Amino acid sequence: MLMTGHRREAKVHYLAGTFRLLADGDHVRCAVTGVPIPLDMLRYWSVARQEAYVDAAASLKAEAAPR
Repeated sequence: MLMTGHRREAKVHYLAGTFRLLADGDHVRCAVTGVPIPLDMLRYWSVARQEAYVDAAASLKAEAAPR
């Protein structure tokens, strides 16, 4: 199981197809909704923006937003 630091937000570096933990934690926050995402449920992120998303809809909303 990926979760090591309970109830702490992890620091993550997002890569194509995977991610690397920079600081221990058990979740990240969705950049669009602010909802905590357990690391073992993390499926959507942007390498370019270095952001996590709770679901495909949040990812699409972030893509549509002006940069």
